[in-house]
Amino acid sequence: MSVQQAPQSRVFVELVPWADRGRENYQLSDGETLPGLRRPLSSAQTQTATREVHVSGTAEVSATPDRAQVVVQMSSTKEAAAEAKKSVCRRLDYITQTLQQQGVQSENVTVTKDFQRVENAYHMEAEVCITFTEFGKMQNICNFLVEKLDSSVVISQPQFYHTPGSIENLRRQACVVAVENAWRKAQEVCNLVGQTLGKPLLIKEEEMKEWEGQIDDHQSSRLSGSLTVQQKIKSATIHAASKVFVTFEVKGREKKKKHT
Repeated sequence: MSVQQAPQSRVFVELVPWADRGRENYQLSDGETLPGLRRPLSSAQTQTATREVHVSGTAEVSATPDRAQVVVQMSSTKEAAAEAKKSVCRRLDYITQTLQQQGVQSENVTVTKDFQRVENAYHMEAEVCITFTEFGKMQNICNFLVEKLDSSVVISQPQFYHTPGSIENLRRQACVVAVENAWRKAQEVCNLVGQTLGKPLLIKEEEMKEWEGQIDDHQSSRLSGSLTVQQKIKSATIHAASKVFVTFEVKGREKKKKHT
C-alpha cells in the first residue's frame, strides 16, 4: 500500500510575543489572514504560575439547650377578698424567697397576679415564670416546692430552648470546624505528593443545615406524655452541619542548600 505525498505548500508563521498573546490572527500584506501561533510559557513563568489544590470539608456539631422555663401557678377562691389574697400571697412569698435563697436572679423571675369576682366569691390567681440556666438547680427547686407546697401549687413541665446567640455560635462553630477539616485534608494531600500547602485562596460555605434532635418514633409515641428531663433535653438539642469548598495555594518544597 503506497502512501501519497502531500503537495508542497508555503506556510507563513509568526511567533506571537507574550505581550501580544491576545492576538488570534495575523494579517499578511496582501490582505490574507493566517492564524497566529502563541509562544509557550518560559521556564520562569511556569515556575511562577499558581498551583492550587481544591478540597471540600464537612462538619457536624450540636448544642444542648441553654435555657429552661418553668411556670408555677397557684390560686384561691374565698368569700372574703382579703382571705383570697392572703392565701395566694403567702405561697407566692414562700416561692420567691426560696428562689432568692437558691441564687436565682430577680431578672429571671416574672410574677403576674389576677384578681376577680366570681359569682358570690373572690378568686385570685398568681403565676411565677422562672428561667433557669442551670438545669440541676431547676430540678432541685421544683422538687423542693412540690415537697413543701404539695398540691397547693401546680408546677409545669420544663420547656427547654436556645437563646439566639447560642444558635449563631453553633452555626459559626460548624463552619470553622468544616474549614479546619478541609485544611487537614489539603495538608495530607500535599504531604503525600511532596509539596507544601500554602495560603487559602478561596473559602466558600456551600451548605448549612440545622435540625432538632428527636427520639425515635416508637419511644416518642410511648412516652409523649411522660418524657424525662434528659429526654426533653435530647429532643431540644440542635444540630448544625456545614459543607465548605476551599482552594489552597500549593508550593514546592525548597531544596536545602549544601554548605561548602
